[in-house]
Amino acid sequence: MRIKLSCGDVEIPAGTTAAGLRDSHRPGADVIVVNGAPVTHDVILRDGDEVVCVSHEEKPPACELGPAVTARCGPGVASRLGKASVGIAGCGGLGSNVAVALARSGIGRLVLVDPDTVDPTNLNRQHFFVAHIGLPKVEALASVILGIHPPTRVETFAERIRPGGLERLFAYCDVVAECLDTAGDKAFMPAAVRAELPGVPLVTVSGIAGHGDANEIVTREVMAGVHLVGDQRSDVTSGVGIMAPRVLVAAGHQANRIVQIILGEVVPREKT
Repeated sequence: MRIKLSCGDVEIPAGTTAAGLRDSHRPGADVIVVNGAPVTHDVILRDGDEVVCVSHEEKPPACELGPAVTARCGPGVASRLGKASVGIAGCGGLGSNVAVALARSGIGRLVLVDPDTVDPTNLNRQHFFVAHIGLPKVEALASVILGIHPPTRVETFAERIRPGGLERLFAYCDVVAECLDTAGDKAFMPAAVRAELPGVPLVTVSGIAGHGDANEIVTREVMAGVHLVGDQRSDVTSGVGIMAPRVLVAAGHQANRIVQIILGEVVPREKT
């Protein structure tokens, strides 16, 4: 009988239990995850099961750390996401949180593009820390990602995205996340992606300002291959700020739609 155990496939005798495997593979481990769910009572393993055994008190070996991080994703999901590549256009409130969510999900390659550095006003909503102030955002975010899921391959470009430059930046990406700040930058992305990266879906955001009802933030495919997150009306103006709760909701929508696209759970609309 063959199962997937952390670093690779192994043969085990029929009738082997989760606890028995734990005792032979990692004695003293106090967490056993089988097919994405923690084992609360001993179970007999079946052919093809995915098993991870870890201890609360020790860091697993390098080859086991990635599988441990993604153990709760469910059977087969981590391996599919691990083969995917996602471009992140902008690494601020949306992009930093989208990138972190995707790293935690086990995305294999992330391409980060942003020209800015981290400043103190970013910390109210962006996934950075005081120690990152003054660093290029792409550099700081890369360190955060690799501190969560070291197997993720991170490529960084500390530059502004412009029409005509998308193919160079996002070659081989399966999906691109538009996480830019200004209305002008956001406006050119759908047409630019369709022209320069034909067939690559774009997940974009509009309308997440303030602290209104988070349930108004939804995800729609507004045209073939273009998915829009937001309430499509709120904007950052004088007296209307931007805060972590709604930004995180939108980033969660954006990352979730990207995962759905990669796993084939979104039926694409036909181009018109």
